[in-house]
Amino acid sequence: MPPLHIEDLDAADDALVEATARVLFEAFRPVTAWLPDIEAARAELRESFEPGRLSLVARDEAGTILGWVGGFHEYARVWELHPLAVAPTQQRRGVGRALVAAIEGRVAERGGLTLRLGTDDEIVPGTGEGRTSLFGVDLYKGEPLKHLSGIRNLRGHPYEFYLACGFAIIGVVPDANGPGAPDILMAKRVGG
Repeated sequence: MPPLHIEDLDAADDALVEATARVLFEAFRPVTAWLPDIEAARAELRESFEPGRLSLVARDEAGTILGWVGGFHEYARVWELHPLAVAPTQQRRGVGRALVAAIEGRVAERGGLTLRLGTDDEIVPGTGEGRTSLFGVDLYKGEPLKHLSGIRNLRGHPYEFYLACGFAIIGVVPDANGPGAPDILMAKRVGG
């Protein structure tokens, strides 16, 4: 892994915010319709500067943005990681793990005990297919947790990355992104 510097994203640094928005957009563009354009990525970043939120950026020694992670206090001692983005050229090099570890530390410093996230399984643009064995299944028929216990990663879904970071799958929200397109819920103890 290249040397990383992880720090708070400075809302007043317009060039840094714009570079981070581009990383966010490029990281999600090939796999989801969540951020349809660069303006949506900018809006996501602006939201990350609101009170009660965390916004951390990873940079290399030259100052280039490698990734970004956001988070917010959800309730009680629970925080949500949302979202995690790593520049496509930097993926699978430890940047995402470092950002996850950094936000875990920040959450624990603020008294958080649980860090949770939702990782959507929706249509991969241009394919008409989802990324896990849950996609396209009517999870309301039968038992959602039975389907969840047999989950398989079919097309590079990130839930396995989060498992490797110590998160556990704790549930599923059927049809979160449309019929047969669930949100996989994951969580990890970070403090206490």
